[in-house]
Amino acid sequence: MRHWLPSAADPALTRRQLLAGVAAVCALTGWGTLAPAVADPTTPPSPNPAISHTDAEWRQLLTPDQYRILRQAGTETPYSSPLNNEHRAGVFSCAGCGLDLFSSATKFDSGTGWPSFWQPLPHTVSERPDNSLGISRTEVLCGRCAGHLGHVFDDGPKPTGLRYCINGAAMSFRAT
Repeated sequence: MRHWLPSAADPALTRRQLLAGVAAVCALTGWGTLAPAVADPTTPPSPNPAISHTDAEWRQLLTPDQYRILRQAGTETPYSSPLNNEHRAGVFSCAGCGLDLFSSATKFDSGTGWPSFWQPLPHTVSERPDNSLGISRTEVLCGRCAGHLGHVFDDGPKPTGLRYCINGAAMSFRAT
């Protein structure tokens, strides 16, 4: 019987494997998909968005999944987004306001189940600390509508070493 803990005969878990495992447990239990993140009172306020709507307007403009992710900082089930397997040349844009966010040239397969990029397009995203799950992360927001996109981690490929782990439901794709 194999145990989930690494042993002398098994390689140690990588941070990415651990995070993917935690995300899978959250997805299987429904915890990560049903409950929005709890705001941390020490987190700075949202950036002042150039595009804003009332809550009722956002609910009309977005699908339920897009609303939960973009406006309530939710997450989607790993491997559920068709954009995870999108490999054509093009641009990934914010599903809330249409701002171009990421080029397909910076997309890579992180093995985590979410579309991942090593760099956003210039001046398109903002970042802020996120301690909502009791761990320190960096939240990624759309620079125009302040919609929650995902998180950025420092375990990505060269040249930046960053992994922008973005919810597919928070984006649309336009082939070029």
